Amino acid sequence: MSDMRHGLMALGLAATVAGPAGAYDGLVEKQSFTYPGAFTTVGGATIAQVKVGYETLGKLDAAGSNAILIPHFFSGTSHFAGRYKADDKAPGYWDALVGPGKPLDTDKYFLISVDSLCNINVKDGIAVTTGPASIDPGTGKPYGSHFPEVQIRDFVTVQKALLDKLGVKKLHAVMGASMGSMQSYEWAASYPSMVERLIAVIPSAQADAYTIERVRHWGDIVKLDPNWKHGDYYGGPEPLDGLTMAFKVLSLDTLAPEWGAAQFGRKWADPAKDPAKSPDNLYAVETGADAAALSRAKAADAGNFVCLVRANELFTVGGKDDLAEGLKTVKAKTLLLPSHNDHLLFADATRHVRDLLDAQGTKVEYHELDGPLGHVNGVVGMGQAAAIVQKFLAE
Repeated sequence: MSDMRHGLMALGLAATVAGPAGAYDGLVEKQSFTYPGAFTTVGGATIAQVKVGYETLGKLDAAGSNAILIPHFFSGTSHFAGRYKADDKAPGYWDALVGPGKPLDTDKYFLISVDSLCNINVKDGIAVTTGPASIDPGTGKPYGSHFPEVQIRDFVTVQKALLDKLGVKKLHAVMGASMGSMQSYEWAASYPSMVERLIAVIPSAQADAYTIERVRHWGDIVKLDPNWKHGDYYGGPEPLDGLTMAFKVLSLDTLAPEWGAAQFGRKWADPAKDPAKSPDNLYAVETGADAAALSRAKAADAGNFVCLVRANELFTVGGKDDLAEGLKTVKAKTLLLPSHNDHLLFADATRHVRDLLDAQGTKVEYHELDGPLGHVNGVVGMGQAAAIVQKFLAE
């Protein structure tokens, strides 16, 4: 649910699972889409204007049927591959899978990704999104607490309008990680005749009770900051302390114990300062996590963060509280790729989805991702699944 990349890179992490060599060489451009007319949310609220960013690679064929939609994870953006400028330090998060001859082959497929509503990266000057930080045209001020609640199905509705404008008639596949998998499931459930394949990575088809409470903590921590002011802090001090702590909790929730052992063990932050001698003497993992979380918080918007948390809490595929009922309209051939040591969205829950899909006659494949990074294996470790994804897309 990162750009998870930024926090992880600040901790000195890199993908530990080998993937296809090389990277996508081309430059990409952020484009902007404005939803036609006022937007009505799943909950019945009206947003006067909704605008989101999107990125595309490859070309749409004459039949409008070679498109692959790639919804992004919680703190990501539509930047799934390539660079905006030749000297950008890092490419998009699934860059290793993208390009001629690779699983997401730009010679064969038209690849599309869309910035979410309430995207937390709105400060970066590249992401385009509508959320609490946006200006309410009715008041000329940021929406803040007056921005209506939005859900994953709202994200999909905006994406559908964009795809219609682009001339997409069929989706060869929809493929997303974490929150991106929620959108992918929703696409398959809402538009079964349009979606031919579903690839759900580190997935969740429903925010169950455990996930709701786990994710709620992220938002609640932000709200404890005195500067939160019920979401109406815009124009004043930001709730930076609360957002920093929220990112610390989020990061640990998305990692596995193997990550800590491999990266830090019990090393001291300062070799001359024994943590047992003073509470001010820290372990290396503590100072690393502190620095990464602060850096990420400074770059993110707290109001959008809390809004996005709520959207994740509310999710269940097809809008059905009964998971089996929600999955009934999913007809797309499905590939499930959970992480074996995911401590946020457990592989066992995905095995349950596999069994439900299989029981209703939906063709489904299941493979577990490996690596020490837990949930994050589905972002930085996806190279290991390249052959599986390529074969699935070709069948």
